[in-house]
Amino acid sequence: MAAPSTNLCGLCHSHTPLLPVFNPTLYKSRVSISGKYNKKCHPHYKINCLSNEASTVTVSVPEIRWSRNDGYTDKQTVLNYLKSAGFETEELEELELPLTVDVMKERVQFLQKLGLTIDDINEYPLMLACSVKKNMVPVLDYLQKVGVRKSALTDMLRRYPQVLLSSVVIDLQPVIKYLGGLDIKANQIPRVIETFPELLGFKLEGTMSTSVAYLISIGVSRRAIGPMLTQFPQILAMRVGRIIKPFVDYVISLGMSKQVLASVLEKKPYILGFGLENQVKKNVDSMLSFGVRKQALGSVIAEYPEILGFELKAKLMSQMEFLDLNLGIGSEGFPKVLEKMPQVAALSQDPVLKRIELLSSWGFSRKDMRKMVLACPQLLAFNVDVMKLSFDYFRDEMRGSLQELVEFPAYFTYSLETRVKPRFRKISKKGIKCSLSWFLSCTDQRFEERLQAEYIGIEEMGDETSRLAADESVLEEGEGSEDYEESEDELDEIAYKRALYM
Repeated sequence: MAAPSTNLCGLCHSHTPLLPVFNPTLYKSRVSISGKYNKKCHPHYKINCLSNEASTVTVSVPEIRWSRNDGYTDKQTVLNYLKSAGFETEELEELELPLTVDVMKERVQFLQKLGLTIDDINEYPLMLACSVKKNMVPVLDYLQKVGVRKSALTDMLRRYPQVLLSSVVIDLQPVIKYLGGLDIKANQIPRVIETFPELLGFKLEGTMSTSVAYLISIGVSRRAIGPMLTQFPQILAMRVGRIIKPFVDYVISLGMSKQVLASVLEKKPYILGFGLENQVKKNVDSMLSFGVRKQALGSVIAEYPEILGFELKAKLMSQMEFLDLNLGIGSEGFPKVLEKMPQVAALSQDPVLKRIELLSSWGFSRKDMRKMVLACPQLLAFNVDVMKLSFDYFRDEMRGSLQELVEFPAYFTYSLETRVKPRFRKISKKGIKCSLSWFLSCTDQRFEERLQAEYIGIEEMGDETSRLAADESVLEEGEGSEDYEESEDELDEIAYKRALYM
């Protein structure tokens, strides 16, 4: 195509001074034109001009065809622009870039409008190789179509910018369909993607399918998979052989049955994210070093799985010193408290101190409180208002003594309205005089049997079941639990129920 008569600078760069990829290929001249130029060339293009002094010249203008094969000079222009704007370009040098700086500016501005900073883009500069119209817009439109919030897109792109290189049909749609097939509710799929956008890059026949299959094989309910993945979708990225199976095998080796572990995982799947070597094993060693019995580890973990993920040693030391200072529970008593209520590792000390002060205000001595907490550590975490109501009823209506509560502190674990008051009215009506554990620490059926028999000579059974009742209480609600048999076959189930209650 013949160029019009113009000044030389405009002639040499008549298409655009900022085309980075195209280089002109010169062919046989077809026209001759005369032109004047009276401006010097832009410094960057001096070497390309026939002259840099104003004069009248006659030049032969060749036909120009633009080739994409050898665009070093123009590509360098775009790279120079990116460098001047603060972007890292090393990873971009071997890639095909936009034809003009204007197009590159459009990409940069689009990403910045999404909330990404230069630092964010430098974490994955390859996103600058994505076309706004061909890559970015279709991907982002699809994500919003399936329910991802616009306000969440920025954080998603920071965590998984590779999604911009995805094909909606080939990459994204199959993953969304697969998640629905795992019983993740349609309205929860967007939250799953926002929580763990990396899963958009996984292969369906790889890690995702094998991790789900393994969990089902150890006893996790098929119906629980959807809720588990909704809560902790990172499971889909975990390799069975490297992460999930070693975790499962180790916890089972601590005395927890596979059935109980499966039930715990259904409720708290995030514990699979605790590092086996640098967290789990380290914390188990810490518990053992503080005196927790090895045979109690399975029950402790079932009741409070989060204990595996703390920086535990420092917490245990701090809590033991606190309880020793305020209640005289030192290195001998602390492991007993920890076994019965492992949540003590995470309790804030100020609220605990308020409960200790409350007990003291009712007339309990430090020695009494120590004995009560060793028997029922849940006292340190009960709802204060519920404790006050229970104590007022015990003192004013039941006319009990403080010593009775010292002997049976689990009284505070039972619901005042659904257990304490109804049962107390029945034994009062019959004129039965008995201990707190006799009429509280049993099931409704057993309580009725005791009333019919009018026999109180089973205190030992009441004392033993009171221990289980105290352990299974509902913290911060003052709710009591049902009595459980004490056979070895049911210990795992008891541990699981404790975990659910907690």
